[in-house]
Amino acid sequence: MNIQNSVALVTGANRGLGLAFARELLARGARKVYAAAREPSSITLPGVVPVRLDVTRSEQIEALARDAPDVTLLINNAGIIRAGSLLEADALAAARAELETNYLGPLATSRAFAPILAHNGGGAIINVLSVLSWVALPTTATYSASKAAAWALTNGLRNELRPQGTQVLGLHVGYIDTDMVRAINAAKSTPEDVVQKTLDALEAGREEILADEVSNAVKRGLSAQPGVYLGAPAA
Repeated sequence: MNIQNSVALVTGANRGLGLAFARELLARGARKVYAAAREPSSITLPGVVPVRLDVTRSEQIEALARDAPDVTLLINNAGIIRAGSLLEADALAAARAELETNYLGPLATSRAFAPILAHNGGGAIINVLSVLSWVALPTTATYSASKAAAWALTNGLRNELRPQGTQVLGLHVGYIDTDMVRAINAAKSTPEDVVQKTLDALEAGREEILADEVSNAVKRGLSAQPGVYLGAPAA
């Protein structure tokens, strides 16, 4: 898919990776960028169209689909993380919140915009996944479950939307230098680097992008003996 003259919708576009996507889309010549956030006033990037969207609210998704019938690229970026153990008292609440945002949110937005993409020539969907789609750390197990579900969703959407000419690209990456993981002391990719690699992959027609060495190492480790998912991620 070509970014030039595309019409993109980026969820969670007020900061971090979503903001970097919106900025780079404009730089690459997108004709319009809908920048979605729970509170549109938090969108401050010049040149975008701020829109209200909480991906857990079906009525907001439906309203946006009515108001943005020109979308050709959907970027499902909005996500949350609730760090903690599976055995903690609030683990079920954390799991529900993460599944609502990280899995059911992209499912709902993709369902709403799939007919629009088809009408506009096919277009594309980018789902922001994670290296934690494949492995679970002691404090990220509920988040990993939601991202594993989102990975399965991405693969399912790819199969179902291919006949209408919609490209579905899954983005796997380790830590990105954003507010979400500010407290974590580890090597991190810049949002700008991840976005550039992802949009390059989109324009090259690819269906999966591993945006850093961590995601490449873990992907290789899935078929190792023992599999990397049985213990700590590969370095």
